[in-house]
Amino acid sequence: MEKVAVVMFNLGGPDSKEAIRPFLLNFFTDKNIIPLPYPLRYLIAQYIAFTRSKKEAGDSYKELNNKSPLLENSNKQAVALEKCLNENSEGHTYKSFVCMRYWHPMTSEIVKEVKKWGANRVVLMPLYPQFSTTTTKSSLEQWRNECSKESLNATTSMICCYPEQGGYVKASAKNIRDVYQQAEAQTGLKPRILLSAHGLPEDIIKKGDPYQWQCEQSAKAIVNELNIDNLDWQICYQSRVGPKRWLGPSTEEAIDKAIHDGVPVVIYPHAFTQEHVETLVEIEIEYREAAELNGIKGFYRVPTVGEGKDFIEGLSHLVRNFTGFNLTASNTGVRICPQEFNKCCMEQEANL
Repeated sequence: MEKVAVVMFNLGGPDSKEAIRPFLLNFFTDKNIIPLPYPLRYLIAQYIAFTRSKKEAGDSYKELNNKSPLLENSNKQAVALEKCLNENSEGHTYKSFVCMRYWHPMTSEIVKEVKKWGANRVVLMPLYPQFSTTTTKSSLEQWRNECSKESLNATTSMICCYPEQGGYVKASAKNIRDVYQQAEAQTGLKPRILLSAHGLPEDIIKKGDPYQWQCEQSAKAIVNELNIDNLDWQICYQSRVGPKRWLGPSTEEAIDKAIHDGVPVVIYPHAFTQEHVETLVEIEIEYREAAELNGIKGFYRVPTVGEGKDFIEGLSHLVRNFTGFNLTASNTGVRICPQEFNKCCMEQEANL
């Protein structure tokens, strides 16, 4: 029986009030987040980490008892995926490892655990359906750096993105449909679906990052799966930080427009696959309070896919398909990003 380590990449989050500042420092020190020379990047990161831990981030995590639920929720997904994989293992033993980029368990810890377990093969599975240089690329770079340090040489493949993967799309549509029907029944009105993704500065996209394009493909696939006649929907972007121009429209702007148009909103965070501060606080508390204060006709948040059966089965299908290979590719096995996106993971890998 070959041992296959399934490494599930995610962002990470503080596990205590004292961890908020160092978590933010790790995040903003990443060259993929702030692409400046290290000394300047470090100074900026120190300033942002200090101010945000005292204000915005500190207040947000306070709503969650000063800790992020991201690790707990990612671990639940890992347990579900491991169980699903080993029910039909086909000569392999699978073990899931959650690998966080900016807080524990961090990459260096997980590389050591995978090596100690004696993995023959590794499949890297980002918990981000859409690829970005600020998320998946950063995690992959860190993984390779730590593997080099620890001499972990197992045959490795990575699913760099899966924005239209059937299980993810089906699970998303199911969750949306349930809430959409509830909103219709309670308000007597046709709701507007807001597909809200984490935003990025526009200059990152202009440099060739395919994230926005992939978010759009996910949204279209989910809407097609919903198959609701004359569906009122749009994409929007949340979580802006700093003075740069970010992707738009912002989720706040989209909510304001819904208020102006007199329609309820059903918000689904389609770039997130588990609940954390952006869904439980930013959407559920902050956006809801502002919307209700301004007289919205109805405000409904759709849960993320989490450990949903369709989503987990979709991930297990991908992992099995990538087991035994030494490649980095989209869920289709070929490049899906248009040529203008030169930061496409598959193009970057081809140029290594």
